[in-house]
Amino acid sequence: MGSADSKLNFRKAVIQLTTKTQPVEATDDAFWDQFWADTATSVQDVFALVPAAEIRAVREESPSNLATLCYKAVEKLVQGAESGCHSEKEKQIVLNCSRLLTRVLPYIFEDPDWRGFFWSTVPGAGRGGVCGLVWGWVEGGVAVTGRERWLRAGHIPSNLFRGLGSAGVGRVGVAAEEGVNSSSLNPRFLSHRTLPTAGQRWGQGRWALSRPRWYHPLPGFISRPVAEGWGPMVPSDSQQGRGSLEHGGHGLATPSQGGEDDDENARPLAESLLLAIADLLFCPDFTVQSHRRSTVDSAEDVHSLDSCEYIWEAGVGFAHSPQPNYIHDMNRMELLKLLLTCFSEAMYLPPAPDSGSTNPWVQFFCSTENRHALPLFTSLLNTVCAYDPVGYGIPYNHLLFSDYREPLVEEAAQVLIVTLDHDSATSTSPTVDGTTTGTAMDDADPPGPENLFVNYLSRIHREEDFQFVLKGIARLLSNPLLQTYLPNSTKKIQFHQELLVLFWKLCDFNKKFLFFVLKSSDVLDILVPILYFLNDARADQSRVGLMHIGVFILLLLSGERNFGVRLNKPYSVRVPMDIPVFTGTHADLLIVVFHKIITSGHQRLQPLFDCLLTIVVNVSPYLKSLSMVAANKLLHLLEAFSTTWFLFSAAQNHHLVFFLLEVFNNIIQYQFDGNSNLVYAIIRKRSVFHQLANLPTDPPAIHKALQRRRRAPEPLSRTGSQEGASMEGSRPAAPAEPGTLKTSLVATPGIDKLTEKSQVSEDGTLRSLESASQPSSADGSPAAEEPSQAWREQRRPSSSSASGQWSPTSEWVLSWKSKLPLQTIMRLLQVLVPQVEKICIDKGLTDESEILRFLQHGTLVGLLPVPHPILIRKYQANSGTAMWFRTYMWGVIYLRNVDPPVWYDTDVKLFEIQRV
Repeated sequence: MGSADSKLNFRKAVIQLTTKTQPVEATDDAFWDQFWADTATSVQDVFALVPAAEIRAVREESPSNLATLCYKAVEKLVQGAESGCHSEKEKQIVLNCSRLLTRVLPYIFEDPDWRGFFWSTVPGAGRGGVCGLVWGWVEGGVAVTGRERWLRAGHIPSNLFRGLGSAGVGRVGVAAEEGVNSSSLNPRFLSHRTLPTAGQRWGQGRWALSRPRWYHPLPGFISRPVAEGWGPMVPSDSQQGRGSLEHGGHGLATPSQGGEDDDENARPLAESLLLAIADLLFCPDFTVQSHRRSTVDSAEDVHSLDSCEYIWEAGVGFAHSPQPNYIHDMNRMELLKLLLTCFSEAMYLPPAPDSGSTNPWVQFFCSTENRHALPLFTSLLNTVCAYDPVGYGIPYNHLLFSDYREPLVEEAAQVLIVTLDHDSATSTSPTVDGTTTGTAMDDADPPGPENLFVNYLSRIHREEDFQFVLKGIARLLSNPLLQTYLPNSTKKIQFHQELLVLFWKLCDFNKKFLFFVLKSSDVLDILVPILYFLNDARADQSRVGLMHIGVFILLLLSGERNFGVRLNKPYSVRVPMDIPVFTGTHADLLIVVFHKIITSGHQRLQPLFDCLLTIVVNVSPYLKSLSMVAANKLLHLLEAFSTTWFLFSAAQNHHLVFFLLEVFNNIIQYQFDGNSNLVYAIIRKRSVFHQLANLPTDPPAIHKALQRRRRAPEPLSRTGSQEGASMEGSRPAAPAEPGTLKTSLVATPGIDKLTEKSQVSEDGTLRSLESASQPSSADGSPAAEEPSQAWREQRRPSSSSASGQWSPTSEWVLSWKSKLPLQTIMRLLQVLVPQVEKICIDKGLTDESEILRFLQHGTLVGLLPVPHPILIRKYQANSGTAMWFRTYMWGVIYLRNVDPPVWYDTDVKLFEIQRV
């Protein structure tokens, strides 16, 4: 009965809030305490008992009540952080306020007029000198501030606007003086966000200290001086002495404060909320295990608490693994969900053409203002990477015991990738080539990015830390691939997309980590799960984003020589995939999966074809021995892409042929000895190369080819691909269920914007090529320019000429036909075809094994053209991919948070919610 009464009372309070015609006084504790002090509602209860329509109604009709509700809830969180939440009642109040704010915040963000509300300074003036939120009306042509009007009507207590002074009057007054029509002013309030001015630094306001500020060093991190103060951690194997950090208030005025101090020290509501959450995430006996035997700590102890001693999990920078505690994990999850909701303001802003705009919530939380930045970063990273869903390996353990850790790990992964949302193209963090002997931690290094989470991530450098992170991510990514003799006996995690984004961030921001990943075969533990996800999602339109992130990661890895070398390791782990059975290496697996994506994926994957083939081109000079299955797949792709109707269907389709010819040239010139299977496949399909060399260029032939296109049922023919039997235990890739929700994605840049051409020198180092210079291909002619964004939308055979926008001409065909790099292949055919035919006639051979044996012992030394330089297309950071990652990341978070549905049915602008 108690629970039912509690829910009933809570619901009554919500109804009172929505039906009151007069604003409720902030000092009416009896009313406001109904929302948090007298109830014990779960987060699901809060979402059920506070309907979206009623939140919007309060926002529109009683804005003062909604403002007071938010202010009072933040105030309770601040008080809980200050006191340390020693009593059960205080803990319950904090959780209730956290759940209520999680429910309300999205509806504040969706209204542009309210978006600046949390960046207002209540009750004092903003640190920039102007209040961030001004209520105002125009009465009879005279501007009247909301403070005056509402105080006149007794709607809002005076202390809620203390310190606003004449700043508000001036702001609305300016609007009136400039001739703003009274009817055009919002009858609720005018919002104006004021952030700290450029001249202000972290040493002002709350954190004003009489001595330099120190962060607490963890193993592998050390403080070092930067300009005007003490800056973020820099990794080092040595430890320095710990400093102490004075802990000030959160900026909400108390009765003991007043006058000028309020104006100087008051914080925007958002900052107070974020700092309170950070403190509460390291609150003894609430979210972390207390180190004290006494159950009563003074407030001083809470403020001087060294949160680096309370990191949640062993791993990077922390060796002690705390005892698991279900209650603490649940409380952390609630607070992290509120934190993620605070960060989600980005969802309600349309995608910007440039990624320069920063999320103010993330910017402040990851700044030096947050004294818990380092321990929280390591807590989140260690919690994710230390998680083992299999546990002790007991079959069906996930059915016998509830895994309270997984929801926390999911939330931690989502918060972590959002805090790491930083455009590396504009980052000043040092990039380190792992092959050099220099260190990234020299004093001469430029300071890292202001985002401390990115800074810390970029400065991890110990191999044991890299091993911990890589093993953890590989273990979790491989979890859905686990096969046992007992069906459904192992727990399957669902947050692999967040893990892929995290892995991307690690490789992008920490070049030493990327080098560590590639220096051993451990990279294959990442490769196989990615290929599994790509193959499994190829027919599902709701998982286009997953396809892109997987391909982007492989493109990043393929730009490094070591990745191509590692692919030569034999593939022995038989993960059930819907692909032909083969015996070979990881390179064969990659090519077979890519072939499957291209030939049997859905239409929306066509813009990825150039990325897939670029990956194969990058690794091709290092592939020592392709299997017959993989060799046939490559030849089948060339056969499909070189048909005249496909070449003439879009302005840039011929680039796919250039990519494949470059693959064959690289293998023939640099890895001929071990690739008899590919050489044999080229000889068998020699007619394809002769057709390319004799491609018709006259208008009648072009017109005839285009007529064939209309009769083609598919853009790529599956005939002749020799599919063979699929692996045992595999299931065909299934399309999305009708009605499945998906989020839209911004367009990705073309391959020319995604990559930067580099030439491999004789000593193995990469030399960047100027974009203006055209690299030479195998036949000595300039290589065709890379595909651009324009053709990505018109590659589908049904577009272009049919719409009248573009049609092929003889001059256009001649312009690229003369540059086809066929010289090496034609020379190979000229030498080997007569020899093979002679052997077959002389010995009456009908078995290809004898021919393969002959090719294995053959050589083309001195017969081929001079080897061309190896050309690698390395991924380069750019604003286009940064915006794509932001859209994809928030889309994943939106769809994954269904219990409770935090953002469901709110007016998000960053992407569109669509149904398959």
